Amino acid sequence: MITMRLTYPFVFLLLLGFAPLAFAQQEADSRLLTLERIHSDEFTKEYAPEIQWIDDGEAYVIIEKSKSIEGADELVRYESASQERSLFISAESLQVPGGTLAVESFSLSPDASRVLIFTNSSRVWRSNTKGDYWVYNLNTNQLQRIGRSFEGSSLMFAKFSSDNNYVFYVHDFNIYKENFETGETTALTTDGNGDIINGTFDWVYEEELGKRDGFILSPNDEFVAFWRLDASDTGTFYMINNTDSIYSRPIPIQYPKVGEKPSSVSVGLIDLKTEQKTWIPFDGDPRSYYIPGVQWVNEDLLLIQQLNRHQNELTVWSYVPSEMKLKKVYVEKEDTFVDLMYPDMTSDIWGSNDLTLTTEGASFLRMTETDPWRHIYKVSIDDGEKLLVTPFDYDVASMRVPTKSNVYYVASPENSTQRYLYQTDLKGRGKAKRLTPKPFEGVNNYQVSPNGEYALHTHQSTQEPTSVRVISLPDHKTIRTLVDNEAYKEKLSALELPQVRFMKITTEDDIEVDARLVLPANFDPGMKYPVLFHVYGEPWAQVATDQEISLWDMMMAQKGYVVIDMDNRGTPCLKGSAWRKSIYRQVGRINTRDQGLAAKEILKLPFLDESRTAVWGWSGGGSMTLNLMFQFPEIYTTGVAIAAVSDQRVYDNIYQERYMGLPQENPEDFIAGSPVTHAKNLEGNLLLIHGTADDNVHYQSAELLINELIKQDKQFQMMSYPNRSHGIYEGENTRKHLFTLITNYILEHVPAGSAD
Repeated sequence: MITMRLTYPFVFLLLLGFAPLAFAQQEADSRLLTLERIHSDEFTKEYAPEIQWIDDGEAYVIIEKSKSIEGADELVRYESASQERSLFISAESLQVPGGTLAVESFSLSPDASRVLIFTNSSRVWRSNTKGDYWVYNLNTNQLQRIGRSFEGSSLMFAKFSSDNNYVFYVHDFNIYKENFETGETTALTTDGNGDIINGTFDWVYEEELGKRDGFILSPNDEFVAFWRLDASDTGTFYMINNTDSIYSRPIPIQYPKVGEKPSSVSVGLIDLKTEQKTWIPFDGDPRSYYIPGVQWVNEDLLLIQQLNRHQNELTVWSYVPSEMKLKKVYVEKEDTFVDLMYPDMTSDIWGSNDLTLTTEGASFLRMTETDPWRHIYKVSIDDGEKLLVTPFDYDVASMRVPTKSNVYYVASPENSTQRYLYQTDLKGRGKAKRLTPKPFEGVNNYQVSPNGEYALHTHQSTQEPTSVRVISLPDHKTIRTLVDNEAYKEKLSALELPQVRFMKITTEDDIEVDARLVLPANFDPGMKYPVLFHVYGEPWAQVATDQEISLWDMMMAQKGYVVIDMDNRGTPCLKGSAWRKSIYRQVGRINTRDQGLAAKEILKLPFLDESRTAVWGWSGGGSMTLNLMFQFPEIYTTGVAIAAVSDQRVYDNIYQERYMGLPQENPEDFIAGSPVTHAKNLEGNLLLIHGTADDNVHYQSAELLINELIKQDKQFQMMSYPNRSHGIYEGENTRKHLFTLITNYILEHVPAGSAD
């Protein structure tokens, strides 16, 4: 069964069906996208700027380009209500030997008298978290670099003490404090060496638990709470650099494969007067659990989150340093898995994991899935008493800061492809109000000020590109538009733009799947078009959403393809807890079946050519592509799998064990869901793509599949990108080369254009 709704990208109504027949070829070509145009600077978009709320949200500071020094950064203050502008730190004040500081990010001291500026960064795993820090004193107008005794671009997570006398940071796996006045530097830990990790994290904690910054100052500067990982027993995986020298060089990475124990974890307190350490006494083997969150509630109270190895039991502890008292506050158990970050297009899945505290600090808010819907509960820190804050029969997608009596959250009760802002009271009385106005149909995201009175609102849809504005809350009035992307819209208006349709597909298993179709601009329902399925299908992404259509999808539609995205069970759609949790121990099976059966159903549409079908995906989508090619060879004639996990037994422990359990307990599930198990069924055209320096899904995964395909006498094509990571973007011209390869392969094996 198929139900459908139709939308159009912005300005498409102006173009649909009215192109003059006498267009010159040059004009016609100017309306079509090419890979050269896509990968040039022609279609440049603006995105949401980084802002820092100050004065509890009554003002914010933002990075802008200087008008006095070309290309230089400066910090500008805006009053939230009036948008009155004043220079916070001028570009002239950021002059250092060699030029002006490029401000990558910044933070303010508690009293807003000093600004900590991060610059000259370098990459650590996924993000640029190592770099140089400079402090600008707003009272003296002086600029100084901290950590001058260390090599450049080597400090991490610098932060001020509340009295502004010190700055603290991580260098080479140890925590330091530095005196502003004297420059004296003191090592607060000394055993960090790569195996012992203080104040930051190993690869898997960052990738799968969103942890980067691993230490927190108490509000009164008496203690530093910090993580200490012992990764000495973690296995080392070696990537090989073959291109930077005439001799190859191994690149070691501490990477716990599925089934291997995690790093040993401890939480310590450093007394800043005596520099003595106290270790918080958790029971059990420190390699049998994770500590995904530590935060100060006040100067004498910590909240600590502990997650068991199976990731189906979360415990929240309180710890009182003055009494050295550890108390169990809250326990959450599930038969499947407990989510911490709740992957969603409106949440930061690489966030801090901190529990959201109510304004008085007596309770925290926690989203749970222990009933049919994802709900917000208020939990008392004193006695663990729970109160259901959102007693509604729909899912909360993500949560924002609470005010004294209310909480903001993002949801979409009627349409899982969209997101809107809601407000409800903290007393659980069952009244909710949608705050996002009707004109902002699509996906909306919010960065709410600490006082809950203002927000940075980002909106996009298939009809509108990203726009960003400062709004007041709860009335949602626009105060100032920061990004409108009008120039980008004007560029797109000159193109032949596709149509977009949303459908609901009901499979033979009676599962209703959301689908998004991107159709050629000159779409004729009486013709037949080749199909390009784009897939992901795992718990960390939803793809059939009311968001901007990529330029590459537009180009493929212009060439005559119908581009289709669909979301199966297990993806983070707002369709209830059972929808999302059904994938437990079923990765590679239930999601593959949903996609295959939904494709079988949607291909019954008379304008889709079931003999010309391609499928492609990246990472989890690459794995899905392989499983679809191998398990439904009668449907998919061509596939492009990028950075795919071919065997679940070689991926990392936190991710794979969360959704699959431990391989020692249910090895048959890992085997049944892995593409390599089904490689013998390949019938169509397959292109494998992988970066040899992929520290996430190792190149090993590609080679294991290649060996199996050779064993099964299956022909395929393969492209490796030397020294490229999981995103395959490093190096000049890499992305253009990659998408040229993908495009040409699809064009060759799935001929473009409509047919009678």
